[in-house]
Amino acid sequence: MAKQTRVTNRIRTLRFTHDEMTQAELARRVGVTRQTVLAIEQGRYSPSLEVAFQIAHVFGVPLDDVFQYPDDGSADAPDRRDG
Repeated sequence: MAKQTRVTNRIRTLRFTHDEMTQAELARRVGVTRQTVLAIEQGRYSPSLEVAFQIAHVFGVPLDDVFQYPDDGSADAPDRRDG
């Protein structure tokens, strides 16, 4: 079984707010299969950076309006590199 990714997305919502675009139509416009769009929507697969940007472009929104990565607070941790 495939491991769930921590990346979440709003693809399904965006498809429905863009004239109820089908997974097949989005896949055609991005150049992937419908199954790939389904797997991305369900969080079973993280797209390549290029595909992620293409999806955002189709919807005319910034990348972070489509994909989110949860902040676990580690960015606030002090830098402990020796130097």
